[in-house]
Amino acid sequence: MAHYALIDNTNTVVQVITGVDEDVIQFDTDGSAVGGSSEAWEEFYAFRPWFEGLTCKRTSYNHNIRKRFAGIGFTYDPINDVFIEPAPYPSWILDSNFDWQPPKPRPDGKLFWDESLGDWVEDEA
Repeated sequence: MAHYALIDNTNTVVQVITGVDEDVIQFDTDGSAVGGSSEAWEEFYAFRPWFEGLTCKRTSYNHNIRKRFAGIGFTYDPINDVFIEPAPYPSWILDSNFDWQPPKPRPDGKLFWDESLGDWVEDEA
C-alpha cells in the first residue's frame, strides 16, 4: 500500500492517507483511467472534493521517497522535494541534509537536551 501526504497552502502536512500503489490503474466514476504512477495518484487524491485546496505528495515508510515518511505537522519543501519534521527545540538548526542538529554536539553518555540551559544535561533516571 502506498501512503500520501496532504499538504495545505503553508506547505504543512495536515493528513497522511493510505492509498493505492502507484503502479495500479483503476477507473474513475466517469470511466476514465486513473493511476499508473505516483504523480497520477497524487493528482487524483488532490482533486477529490474532500481534499479540496490541498496538495498531495507520495511518502514512504522506507524513507526512500522525499527523505522521510511524512507526519502531521511536518513541512514539505517543494524546492528540495523533501519532508522536514518539526524542530525538536527552537534552538536546533536544520542542516544541509534536512536533519535538525543541536547548537552543541552531543557528548557521550546518558544525556538529554535542556532547552532552557541551552546544553546537554545528564539523565539522572
